[in-house]
Formats: sequence, C-alpha cells, structure tokens
Amino acid sequence: MASIALFHSALGVRPGITDAAARLRAAGHDVLVVDQCDGQVFDDYAKASAYVERIGFPALMQQALDAVRDLPDGFVAAGFSNGAGMAEHVATQRRCGGALLFSGALPLAVLGADAWPGGVPVQLHYGERDPLRSPEWVDAFVSDVRRSGSPVELVDHPVTGHLFTDPSLPAEYDEPATELLWSRALAFLARIAS
Repeated sequence: MASIALFHSALGVRPGITDAAARLRAAGHDVLVVDQCDGQVFDDYAKASAYVERIGFPALMQQALDAVRDLPDGFVAAGFSNGAGMAEHVATQRRCGGALLFSGALPLAVLGADAWPGGVPVQLHYGERDPLRSPEWVDAFVSDVRRSGSPVELVDHPVTGHLFTDPSLPAEYDEPATELLWSRALAFLARIAS
C-alpha cells in the first residue's frame, strides 16, 4: 500500500480525478486529492488556463508543497496534466517513493530543479495524438529522469484525447485506454510499494 498525493489538471477536481482516487483506494492505497482550484471546476481549457495564470505557477508550486507537508516520506506524487507538473515539483522537493504522471511532463529546468532525485521511479502515460503533448518536453523530462539513474517508463496510448480517462469529457474519453492505463499504473504502484 502506498500513500499518494493526487493533483488534478487545470480543469479542477472533475469525475476523472474522483474516479482515479476511487480506483487507487480500491487497490488499498491512501489517497490525498489536492484541490488547487478551491472547488472550482472548468469545462473549458482556455478558462482553466486563465485561472492558473491568474494564480501563477510559483504560487501553485508552493500550494502543492504545503498540501503534502503532513504526508510521510516515501509517498507517491501523482498528477494529471498541470497536476503532473505539480507532482514533478513535489518529487524534486520531498523524498518520494515514485511519481505517476498522466498527460503531462515538464523539463526539470521549467520547474527550476537541477536534477531528478535518484531512486525515484516514474511512470508517464500520454495519448499518442494528444493535442497538448509537447514531444520535446516529454523527451527532455525522460532524459532528466534517466540521467539520475532512476527508472522511467513512458506508456503511449493510441488516443487523441488529453484527459482520456475522464468520462465527463466525452470528446476525449477512451474506455479501453483508461482500463489499460489503470492496469499499468496499479502494477507500477504494486512494484514500488512492495
């Protein structure tokens, strides 16, 4: 069993996040869902991005650290999209047991981090044709992790949606890819929590 800090996308704590938390809890993990939108939920990426910009990435990064201050060392940092960046930041600042990232990866330089911590494995899931995917950023992040000697697994899913695990986003949701993602993610957690 792992303790997991779960960070949402810029759209807030939507059904995809509550479903993710439920799946993780059903597998025996303790899950802290970090709400960085103060209960607000967005249906539009432009409005969500404007909200994130208004708060500012540095403030969100500090909020992320504040939210996990009571978690024991060795917890898993997990996040979707913008939340993946929060999970990355937390993993570079706290002693984490692993990072589970969905539809988001930032080069460590963007976060102001010098290096990925050694011994912190990563599993990163992305849609192959995700319109918000930056191949250069994904490659840079994977290289950053590999340089540390930590294992990193990039799982590409044959989908076009960004948040393809969220059933409340019918234009993006893909049930078979969602089930595959969770089978891989839960296996990753079982490996690192043992």
